[in-house]
Amino acid sequence: EVEINEPIAFNMEQEELALHGTHNLYNSLAAGISANLAGIRKEYIRKALSDFKGVEHRLEKVATIRGVNFINDSKATNVNSCWYALQSMTGKTVLILGGKDKGNDYTEIEDLVREKCSALVYLGLHNEKLHDFFDRLGLPVADVQTGMKDAVEAAFKLAKKGETVLLSPCCASFDLFKSYEDRGDQFKACVRAL
Repeated sequence: EVEINEPIAFNMEQEELALHGTHNLYNSLAAGISANLAGIRKEYIRKALSDFKGVEHRLEKVATIRGVNFINDSKATNVNSCWYALQSMTGKTVLILGGKDKGNDYTEIEDLVREKCSALVYLGLHNEKLHDFFDRLGLPVADVQTGMKDAVEAAFKLAKKGETVLLSPCCASFDLFKSYEDRGDQFKACVRAL
């Protein structure tokens, strides 16, 4: 539960927040406290926190297809951003990652991948570093070098009902895409075409 005590008592269930994950909880608390201090009425704060639309390509809910949730986090072009995305996942996740590696150290997300991921999809022209690091974890893996359509289809096949397919690449997009926006837009289009 989100609880603010001053200047006016205000509380709200975390499940009612539009944005999920610990980092978004902190942001929501900061926004709620600021609005409270500014004298904005509780019902308006509650409404804003429950229907706020996040930034495109950052933990953006795309669709649920046959019980599988799809989330576009294409803006996660580094390992730390992927850490926050994985940390916010509440169920098992098929993670799509890869692209133009910038000297990434994947040890930062290793524990979360072990805990939260049911499978991995490597998306990029050169996936050797991903294989070298993650294959030892024993998760099912799909290696895709042909583009987003094949990556989305591979992830959908690996996902079970109730799981989430998360595009949170840890890498720059420039091996197969013009930008992270292009990568995210292609992801959304491919998901909606399933």
